[in-house]
Amino acid sequence: MKPREIFGWCCYDFANSAFTTIIITVVYAVYFTGVVAEGDVRAPGWWGTALALSQVVVLVLAPMIGALADVSARKKRFLMTAAVACAVATMALYFAGPGDIWLALALVVLANIAFSLGENLCASFLPEISTPENVGRISAYGWSFGYLGGLLSLVLALVIINSGEGRVSWTFVMTGGFFLLAVLPTLMLRERARRRAGPGGKTVWQLGWAQLGQMRHELPKHRPLLIFFGSMLLFMAGLTAVVAFASVFATNVLGMTQAEIIGLFVLLQLAGVAGAYGFGVLQDRTGPRLALVLSLLQWIVVCVWAAFCTTKTEFYVIGVLAGSAMGSLQSGARAVVATLTPPGRAGEFFGYWGFFGKLAAVIGQPVFGWLAAWQGYRTAVLANAGFFAAGLVVLLCLRLRPRVGGENR
Repeated sequence: MKPREIFGWCCYDFANSAFTTIIITVVYAVYFTGVVAEGDVRAPGWWGTALALSQVVVLVLAPMIGALADVSARKKRFLMTAAVACAVATMALYFAGPGDIWLALALVVLANIAFSLGENLCASFLPEISTPENVGRISAYGWSFGYLGGLLSLVLALVIINSGEGRVSWTFVMTGGFFLLAVLPTLMLRERARRRAGPGGKTVWQLGWAQLGQMRHELPKHRPLLIFFGSMLLFMAGLTAVVAFASVFATNVLGMTQAEIIGLFVLLQLAGVAGAYGFGVLQDRTGPRLALVLSLLQWIVVCVWAAFCTTKTEFYVIGVLAGSAMGSLQSGARAVVATLTPPGRAGEFFGYWGFFGKLAAVIGQPVFGWLAAWQGYRTAVLANAGFFAAGLVVLLCLRLRPRVGGENR
């Protein structure tokens, strides 16, 4: 492996974090519910449902795209195409003003589909640029770079918003441009796969569909990975809900201003860098199980505390805890999949990783959104702790050990 490739790989996380930070979490979620939807009480439900719909599409596409990337040896081309599509759809959000609910939701769906497919493809390079001894650290480098990218995009957004009235929509243009520029070093990644012809003269598309159909037969052969995906499905349902609604909760429950929310997420990003790196080192020293267990326990505390939080100061402390736990949980999960993936099938198995991660969003985000609309945000946050607790129970039943000689033990 070459340091320049690791750097290029990390830059994709740096680039795409602007999208999740500005659009999904901090600025656009509040802008949609308050400006585009004009304060409609159903806005949280619409927002959660739109994000879930985008993940339904990814559920269908991710395993096949991963398989196609492997057999056609075009993983990097697919990755960069996803980046451009996400960036363009993000910039187009500038044109969705008050009342343009369906245009806004359609663009968010398109952008989130491209973002999610790119996230899967980026992750599939991890087994190629790491070893079992350093996979936790390299995965953590990526998440740490991602939080730094999110931090920089927040600073830029704050400058734009403070430059005058009515400037919020320009942050969406900035976010798309940030993605396009910051992703350029990812071109340094090398395509290691060799193009494979389908048996019996099948095209790569036919082979891709065939591999997708084999998923239900293939995963049971890798039992530790299958059980881990079950745990990940549960805790990622909780995590995706937090990402989608944290700023909306802060605005509607605690009355935080846009500037205060951005300040909160600056702290969260810094905590995320520390959490991703610290837990990555812990994972390489003790194995992935302990780091993930500690992260999940921390998330349960975060959700329960947030449900009863009454002051902005409390919420800032909660945000720091959430940031450190978020980086460690995502980094740890990606590293576990990289460790257990059979050689030469990274695109395919990270397609499965994407499948379960997106299925989690289909569950978690609309559940939170409609619970918030019907029962209030505090009830939704408290219920969200249940996803992390359930994921922890499944994880505690699983022994995670690295693959030896190509087999999962």
